[in-house]
Amino acid sequence: MRRRALGAAAVTAAALCLTGLPAAPTLAAPGAGSAPAPQVSVWVTTADGTEHLQPQAPVAFHPGGSDLTTITVDPNRTYQSMDGFGGALTDSSAAVLSTLPPAQRDAAMRQLFDPAQGIGVSFLRQPIGSSDFTAAAQHWTYDDMPAGQSDFGLKHFSVAHDRAQILPLLRQAERINPHLTVLATPWSPPAWMKDSDSLIGGHLKDDPAVYRAYARYLVKFVQAYAAAGVPVDYLTVQNEPQNRKPNAYPGTDLPVQQEVKVIEQLGPMLRDAGLHTKILAYDHNWTTHPGDIATAQQLGEDPQTDYPYEVLDSDAARWIAGTAYHCYSGDPSAQSALHNAHPDKGIWFTECSGSHGATDTPPQIFRGTLTWHARTITIGTTRNWAKSVADWNLALDPSGGPHNGGCDTCTALLTVNPDHTVTTNAEYYTIGHLSKFVTPGAVRIASTNYGTTGWNGQITDVAFRNPDGSTALVVHNENDNPRSFAVAVGDQDFAYTLPGGALATFTWPRSAQPHTSLHQVDLTGATATAVPAGQGAAALALDDDGTTRWTSGAAQTPGQYVQLDLGAATRFRQVAIDSGDNLGDYARGWQLSVSDDATTWRTVASGTGTGTGQLTTVDLPPTSARYLRITQTASAGNWWSLADVRLYR
Repeated sequence: MRRRALGAAAVTAAALCLTGLPAAPTLAAPGAGSAPAPQVSVWVTTADGTEHLQPQAPVAFHPGGSDLTTITVDPNRTYQSMDGFGGALTDSSAAVLSTLPPAQRDAAMRQLFDPAQGIGVSFLRQPIGSSDFTAAAQHWTYDDMPAGQSDFGLKHFSVAHDRAQILPLLRQAERINPHLTVLATPWSPPAWMKDSDSLIGGHLKDDPAVYRAYARYLVKFVQAYAAAGVPVDYLTVQNEPQNRKPNAYPGTDLPVQQEVKVIEQLGPMLRDAGLHTKILAYDHNWTTHPGDIATAQQLGEDPQTDYPYEVLDSDAARWIAGTAYHCYSGDPSAQSALHNAHPDKGIWFTECSGSHGATDTPPQIFRGTLTWHARTITIGTTRNWAKSVADWNLALDPSGGPHNGGCDTCTALLTVNPDHTVTTNAEYYTIGHLSKFVTPGAVRIASTNYGTTGWNGQITDVAFRNPDGSTALVVHNENDNPRSFAVAVGDQDFAYTLPGGALATFTWPRSAQPHTSLHQVDLTGATATAVPAGQGAAALALDDDGTTRWTSGAAQTPGQYVQLDLGAATRFRQVAIDSGDNLGDYARGWQLSVSDDATTWRTVASGTGTGTGQLTTVDLPPTSARYLRITQTASAGNWWSLADVRLYR
């Protein structure tokens, strides 16, 4: 029988406007003296900046169903585990934080790394040597030599530069958040290892002695940082190896063949040194940037647009834990494509900087950054297998500096002002809606999703189960107008309304998790046909993706149907018919029929039912069939759409 559908009223809450740090996550229901503890806690950031990670009135699960677009969370389906979320304590970030008096600096560090008083940053990507974001007048590495000299014995190696500001702040971050994960990345090897004799541009010298020296250089860095109290969990061997002509800052044109040679030296060296640091490949964009392709062609080089695939297909793959990505070309679906090709390797997302136009106002910068990062980075990367989410600088000054070359419009999580006040930016919240609530070791769990990284004005989301059994669900309203939706787990749900462009995190403890014994049937290999053919392939209703759909392309009339061929006799006891976030496109009437041969059909459950909202869930007696037909039995002016058909056993 169909689960009873309840008209869900939008839940609204009065909110206090925060200034400075977000409030600690201690909430009580109105009249908390006698009221039970809230089941679902809610935090919201609005695109207009009036609410910054603001706690809202709690909501609760209730039995029944909803006529709203429904995000179905399925804790029985799991994906990648999470290392953490954060950014980079660049030389520039360390410099501006170090200008603060000790009390204000400590407060800023708590604002970043403390999960209770701040957002609990749990992942840092640290430059190995100089990047574009350095306060120094000259770029450096840890083993610079006069022109024409080399140091293959690395006798001059030293991390002394970092002892003044970077390492003390890193140690403080580790104390505030002991679960911090550190990934380290070089922008350039020492110039004496390169054919350009410069930190800016050029290649590694194609010499086995150089590959060995560079690998030893990276191992010595890991050892030096560990000795200084900052263990390094991951290494990449080159930041943006396809950025062949960096803009006045360190960079190296490192073709696949050279990256492979470095890793084949580095892997055994890390092992033999007793280090547990893991190697990540690539560390560049989702797709090769058109500018990088053009530069390669100008230099007569192969653009190597399949760079991460080529590295993982090489013999060096045995030393590689996975691949790191940036946001400046392509979209996060590239991560899933690589995962599908190499499911035994992880995906880490390691850099994306907010930026702005020269004439953008602060409200425009905040709104544009919040909404793009929310759908693309906060949700887009994690739904596409990312084990980490890292923006770029943790802190900069009001001019977006200091920097030496590179980006002059970049923004950071924090702005440190000349008067020693600290301002939070949009990236603080797009990271914070993850890092404050999703703890290291959490596992992403299934949740239906309707928004896209390219913007379609719908609801997009991602869900996690924490090590303590609690759940965190992050939801972004891509639309400029408020959107109401429901969240369902098992046979219980709650409803909520998000303002246009807003980002929210919902959390509930293990004790409040509705029980569900249902397990989704894997429909990989199933096919579908539709009458009429409509718009979009009928198989889009079976792709486990609410952002795609089949639609009738015409008004609803009795006799329209979508037929599933499951490929073999399949047992199931529940069917979810999800029309997605295309409001009103649900079947006004429906009938479910099953068959073993696509010739003789039998009607199951209650026969003809009435649709009242976007998600219709039909409970059945245990049923076995190869074919399932969903037939439209009513008339309506709306089209009939199927975004997702799910079977459960």
